[in-house]
Amino acid sequence: MGSYACLLCRSKHSVSMELLPFFLLLLIGATAVAYGEPAYPGYGADDAEPRCGVKEVAAVPAPERREEFDGGRILDISHYYREDMPAFESAEGTPGFLRLARSMRNGSDIANFSELRLTAHSGTHVDAPGHVFEHYYDAGFDVDTLDLAVLNGPALLVDVPRDSNITADVLESLHIPKGVRRVLFRTLNTDRKLMWKKEFDSSYVGFMEDGAQWLTDNTDIQLVGVDYLSVGAYEECIPAHLVFLEKREVIIVEALNLEHVTAGIYTLHCLPLRLRGAEGSPARCILIK
Repeated sequence: MGSYACLLCRSKHSVSMELLPFFLLLLIGATAVAYGEPAYPGYGADDAEPRCGVKEVAAVPAPERREEFDGGRILDISHYYREDMPAFESAEGTPGFLRLARSMRNGSDIANFSELRLTAHSGTHVDAPGHVFEHYYDAGFDVDTLDLAVLNGPALLVDVPRDSNITADVLESLHIPKGVRRVLFRTLNTDRKLMWKKEFDSSYVGFMEDGAQWLTDNTDIQLVGVDYLSVGAYEECIPAHLVFLEKREVIIVEALNLEHVTAGIYTLHCLPLRLRGAEGSPARCILIK
């Protein structure tokens, strides 16, 4: 400030009056810089006093991460995405699935922008008929065609006997009532915490082909949810998928997080991304008591 004042004083003798407005603009600009105007209006405009010319940022508390909301009435049964989340037939997990492509750090950009890179069958996700039927894929039976009325509504969570894959005999022993349209099957996969292990485990529990056939023939179920990456047991993975998706009457939801939920009846809300052209999609699924 002092240097500009002296300069203005000297200008009375050595600079013509036509230049006076120019020096006044310099003086105003220097004053604004001294008070630390934000580079972008609306960012960092708080009441904190600057110290040593640098605006302090108040400490931000760590966010609370929960599986239950509204006093336990809402239960999140989706797995959160992470780099060590298992992927089908992979020992590498899901590395590099999230990248900060543009960053606000050090003022290099006006906002943060992340990029996702992962398969449509990563984590908690749904399968559309085009996943295993080429003619359905070509015809456009993608996740955008799945019935939201089936993906949302009353659902039954059942515990499967821990010593078996899901066979016709196992399903018959569960005595699922007629009229139930949505069933979530909790298996040994949850007990073994397979979705928390980075390396894919082919010994997971799933449907055998005869179990899938028995379910479609003897129940009214239109949505099947399981607790690992595939609805079909590894040795009969594709045959089980074919049975469920052949008539386009069953929606498959895979890799649900059923650890913290008791068996019983809930309201299910499961919303995949609206990915037109995709045969699968990550989904956010919740249960409401």
